[in-house]
Amino acid sequence: MTIAFLVPCLNEEAALGSVLEDLAEFGLPVFVVDDGSTDKTTEIALAHSARVIRHIRCRGKGDALKSGWAAVRARGHHGVITVDGDGQHRIDDVRQVLEAACQLPGSIIIGARLKDRQSQPWLRRLANGFGDWAVKVASGQPITDTQSGLRYYPGSVFDCSPPSVGHFAFESAVLVEASRRLGMRIAYVPIHARYGQGLRGSHFRPVRDIARIARYLAAAVLRHVVLGRLRGARAGAGVGAGHDGRPPP
Repeated sequence: MTIAFLVPCLNEEAALGSVLEDLAEFGLPVFVVDDGSTDKTTEIALAHSARVIRHIRCRGKGDALKSGWAAVRARGHHGVITVDGDGQHRIDDVRQVLEAACQLPGSIIIGARLKDRQSQPWLRRLANGFGDWAVKVASGQPITDTQSGLRYYPGSVFDCSPPSVGHFAFESAVLVEASRRLGMRIAYVPIHARYGQGLRGSHFRPVRDIARIARYLAAAVLRHVVLGRLRGARAGAGVGAGHDGRPPP
């Protein structure tokens, strides 16, 4: 199994060099998607020998991940670990996700920010709590920290990623579709939550992005849960029934 790192970026010149230096310790290929940055993100990535995919304008994190996945697949890799470019993830936490991926190569692995969680802004904590609950309902399995950017994805997930969903909602959609369509297990390893400490502000906008996530999840619950139960009820009602809908004598 060959794994690559994928780092979606938007104006990450302040931290990207350190992130790429840390990732270089693993000796794995690194792909950077520059999502329309106006700073030196691309130059820094190239200076660290990363493979760079550049968007002319900002298209959102969902499209950045899709472009990165296409590049990773074209190079023949079988899995990808996504890492935020702002320096939020410690190298030891990345190592934990990589080790879990080697043990469970057919599962999605989430680096769940459970350590030092009190440092997370309360509004983000509230948004993440709602997202975890809604994704659990839509996917049919408990999932911890559905908005974490540190994840391992098996290559099979690339085929079921929803093309019409973008921005931060894409990461929730991938979990739901992989669970429902592939029956994939979604596991997690606990990692540190890092906020402040010289890190840039998040690109996540609670009102706008929660609304996008909520729209997708409402549609997913309707499609996978409500309509699925209706189809099951109709199929059960038809078992053993005669042509007039009454059970045979």
